[in-house]
Amino acid sequence: MGGMELEQALHAARALVLADLMADEVADADIVSLVEDAVVHRRWWVEQWPEGAAFVAGLIAQDVQDALLERYGRWPLCPVCTESGDPHALDVEPELGPDPHWVCPKTAVAVARVGRLRAPAEG
Repeated sequence: MGGMELEQALHAARALVLADLMADEVADADIVSLVEDAVVHRRWWVEQWPEGAAFVAGLIAQDVQDALLERYGRWPLCPVCTESGDPHALDVEPELGPDPHWVCPKTAVAVARVGRLRAPAEG
């Protein structure tokens, strides 16, 4: 895989994660900077392991999720378990694989593909 394909994979992953952040209306400048940091980190990773380019969207989503947890709190919150009174974040599954999804860790319900989260009002 050439440099252009690696960059395309990174830009596509960035766009997917930004779409999810925008769907939750949390894509302010500080948070977008976290996405950029994750892309920079994963650029090195995917340069070392080009076969992992298909996995980069899920990894960047996890990186941003981890950075948000440290600075701001859980994201994205699970829309499945809203009645439980125990708000929790969705997990990315598979942790290292193609076609990552946001999944409720308590019910194993796949909520959306990474990049396809919807704002709560949209159902």
